[in-house]
Amino acid sequence: MSYNIQVGIATSRASHYVTGSWKHILPSAQRLPNLDRAARLIQQYDIVGLQELDAGSLRSNFINLAEYLAERADFPYWYHQVNRNLGQLAQHSNAFLSHFKPDRIENLKLPGIIPGRQAIMAVFESETDALAVFILHLALGRRARIRQLGYIAERVSDYPHAIVMGDLNCRDDSREMQLLFRKTRLREPSDKMCTFPSWCPQHHIDHILVSADLTVKNACALRHEVSDHLPLTMEIELPPTIQLNRDTHQSLSLENYLGRSIISR
Repeated sequence: MSYNIQVGIATSRASHYVTGSWKHILPSAQRLPNLDRAARLIQQYDIVGLQELDAGSLRSNFINLAEYLAERADFPYWYHQVNRNLGQLAQHSNAFLSHFKPDRIENLKLPGIIPGRQAIMAVFESETDALAVFILHLALGRRARIRQLGYIAERVSDYPHAIVMGDLNCRDDSREMQLLFRKTRLREPSDKMCTFPSWCPQHHIDHILVSADLTVKNACALRHEVSDHLPLTMEIELPPTIQLNRDTHQSLSLENYLGRSIISR
């Protein structure tokens, strides 16, 4: 699953961007109940990539929203990545939640005029094979997205199997996406699934892309209006050479993950 969670702000009409704009700066009593609704949805999926979280600032009542969702949805493994740290005002972040233990996690610094934007790469390895999962939230500007997807194409090419998910802020027929498709074996197996805005989906800017050799059994955009985006889900059949381990009670060493927090309860 990929879900732009909009910091737990339930936006169900265009006017809410004005009337609810203060929620991007100040705490709201509705934020955690909205996230509880999201947690009940995401808990049924094996791997979830989240965008537009907060790692613990004033607007989130200093709660790390990735940790909160992992706890509420009972994910044993979670990882958050701060893209823009504005101190107590905001800590914009992405997150990776999983029922399977990854062998490796990396922060990938994305090129762009404004520094700070990153991607998460989680790698699951076996003796003879590997799967890399990328979680992205790309820039609003096309020039930056072209550079960012060019870099992601290089990293995807390092692995035999890859899944790329996130809010890419562009359609699959855009110049930058076509560049990604030409440089990799990635494909978008489903018909265009519009996810934005959530109350009247018209734009196909959230994506789950997979390597051509991965079998997709099902894909859909869910009607779940906790954000201004709808979540995307996909059921993927992995090759037998990729074995994901549900080891739900083993603690992980932070040193194995570049000093960042991926935690097992």
